Amino acid sequence: MCASSTQGTLTLVVPKGKRFLLNAVAFEGPCRASKVNFQIQGSIVAPNNIGAWTNKEMWIHFSDVQGLTVNGGGRIDGNGAVWWKACGSKGCQRPTALHFNKCHGFQLSRLAIFNSPKNHISICSCNGPRVLGLLIWAPKDSPNTDGIDISRSTRVTIQSSHIATGDDCIAINSGSSYIKIRDIRCGPGHGISIGSLGEHGEYSQVEEVQVSNCSFKGTTNGVRIKTWEGGSGYARKITFEGITFEDTKNPIIIDQHYFDKRPTSATDISKSVQVSDITYRNINGTCTDEKAITLACAGGGCTNIVMNNVNIKSDLPNKRSYAYCDNAHGTSAFSLPSVPCLLH
Repeated sequence: MCASSTQGTLTLVVPKGKRFLLNAVAFEGPCRASKVNFQIQGSIVAPNNIGAWTNKEMWIHFSDVQGLTVNGGGRIDGNGAVWWKACGSKGCQRPTALHFNKCHGFQLSRLAIFNSPKNHISICSCNGPRVLGLLIWAPKDSPNTDGIDISRSTRVTIQSSHIATGDDCIAINSGSSYIKIRDIRCGPGHGISIGSLGEHGEYSQVEEVQVSNCSFKGTTNGVRIKTWEGGSGYARKITFEGITFEDTKNPIIIDQHYFDKRPTSATDISKSVQVSDITYRNINGTCTDEKAITLACAGGGCTNIVMNNVNIKSDLPNKRSYAYCDNAHGTSAFSLPSVPCLLH
């Protein structure tokens, strides 16, 4: 498609009412056309035969395509059930449904994306993309089916979407900055996460993130920062505001001891990603347990943590919510539960 001689706007249409079976495909630039428009008005379905995916990490892959728009009001179905049954959470390489690499300023909007074998959307090394008006759905027990993963990207806007999956609704990974997330309905799923950062002792960095006017219903976590022991780097200048929780297990959580198995003897647990300048403002709702807030910081501590007008109550009858706090430093005002390690 990018080899076309068209130099203006190049358009590909999946017609309304039509359903197409699509094998793994890559659209690789640079393109001669100044604008590339994919209008998915009908449905695109992935193969239900794992054998058709040998050594494929991505189903639909865009790389170095500039002036890209993907929209149309249609449906993309990743046929993930065959993968979840065969692989579980591990065991074989499952493809990402939509992958954008070095597609600066692309817009993805007005689509329903269902049942990816792995994460639904991956945004990597992109500057200035906009994602809006999406419905992303997979069963709550589907493994590793993140809604949107962001890595090594800047000035990303994600807004006005409903994400319900078996893992993070949105995950912001290392190398990402100036990220704006707003008006997102998340649930079920694992919430909106910064990280994980610092895996395998890596240097990771995330900064200038704003998450606003988002709601969480029936999620494992709400707004989370997670870093591995032994990593380095920073997560800083991150704001969560205008957030509501309903039946969320861990509404607010900083976990600097994140691991999916026990640390090895080679892990230097004295090192940690530095977490600082984190603001929680105008947040309310309910949690399924008594512990509403977890600030589990590494030995170096989390600094300049600000809680302002936070009100989270327990769903349990006659139980008060409480906050767990370790090595966190900052201030708190008009917040329930009280956070003991923050100045009032």
